[in-house]
Amino acid sequence: MSFRITGLNPTSFRHLYGMSDADLSALNVRRYTADRLPGFPDRVELRDAEPGESVLLLNYTHQPEQTPYRSSHAIFVREGAEVQYDEIDTIPDSLGVRLMALRAFDARHDMIATEIVDGTQLKSLIGQFFDIPEAAYLHAHYARRGCYAARIDRTQEG
Repeated sequence: MSFRITGLNPTSFRHLYGMSDADLSALNVRRYTADRLPGFPDRVELRDAEPGESVLLLNYTHQPEQTPYRSSHAIFVREGAEVQYDEIDTIPDSLGVRLMALRAFDARHDMIATEIVDGTQLKSLIGQFFDIPEAAYLHAHYARRGCYAARIDRTQEG
């Protein structure tokens, strides 16, 4: 089963880049400087920020549909991130090195399956979840903190 993993579109966050800490605070956003690798996974480029890079911690609605599963949580965005991750059949390192929670949703945006797996086993679990005919898309979350990581969709097989 072929799949596509995408990061978040940077357009949603550009207005925050370069804001003062006071202005960010008024929006409930916090700026941090990455001090370890791995440690601050960016949701746009799906890579860990390098030590010294600035990241923004903010609340993001990753499941916006009007269902009981509507959800938001804290995420990091690397300040200045511009290139949205979009790859087929590739697990980015920021997912592959962590314990992950994978959640499958149907066309009604109801959660129909979930599992926790080491990131090295994520590709196999994606295949298993997409073997479920009702699975419309998947969300990957960092299992320890519960933060949204990325969206995963089926691709057309050639």
